[in-house]
Formats: sequence, C-alpha cells, structure tokens
Amino acid sequence: MRPTLVDTNVIFDVAESDPVWRAWSEAAIRRCLDEGLLVINPIIYAEVSVGYRTVEEVEAVLPTDLYRREPLPYDAAFLAGKSFLAYRRRGGRRTAPLPDFYIGAHAAVSGYRLLTRDVQRFRTYFPTVALITP
Repeated sequence: MRPTLVDTNVIFDVAESDPVWRAWSEAAIRRCLDEGLLVINPIIYAEVSVGYRTVEEVEAVLPTDLYRREPLPYDAAFLAGKSFLAYRRRGGRRTAPLPDFYIGAHAAVSGYRLLTRDVQRFRTYFPTVALITP
C-alpha cells in the first residue's frame, strides 16, 4: 500500500465545499485512503492554514487520524532547489522556490503518489511521481 501526499488544492476543495471539485476530491481522497496512508507536510499545512484563523480550525480540517504529518526530507529540499533552477532556466518568473516544488520533491524522494489538480508543473519537473489527477 503506497502513501499519497495530498496537495492543498484537493484539501481546500473538500474543506470549502467547492461546487466544481468537491465530489471528485472527496472520492479521490477516499480511494487513496483505501489504498494507503494520506500524508501532508509543513508546507501543505501552512498553505491550508492561510484559510483559517486558529490552529484548532486547521486541525479540524487536517485531523491526525486522517493525515499523517511528515517533515520535509532534506533530499526533497535539494531536489526542489534543482527543479526550481530548471524552471527558472526555462523562463519561470518566480524568484523564490514555490511550495509546489517542495511538495513535488517530497513525493519524489519518498516514493509517494501525489493527489493534486495541478498537473503541468508536477509532470514537467517531477516525472517520476505518480500523479492522481482529474
């Protein structure tokens, strides 16, 4: 059973009852949970926290019995930096490493699948990661 790193956009789809994506995201989360663990890291936690006022509200959205919390591996930080450099060399405009690079690198170095709706950047810079997408 292979763990799945769950991207912020999928969590928000469910937490905010997105009218377009909620049903797909809920079903995908259930399937991934049936097949293994759901994982988040501090970056995903931070991105989710932006939508809430208190830690308690965030904890209600990301319960520990559903989402295993993991630190970002240093190997993932290295890969995120190298992937970001490739992005910049291809004309990417951001000047600081994006959270998506850390998330993709975490999935890559840990051998996790990634549940996300943001396909293009992950496919381009983390081609070894198995993506679960709409």
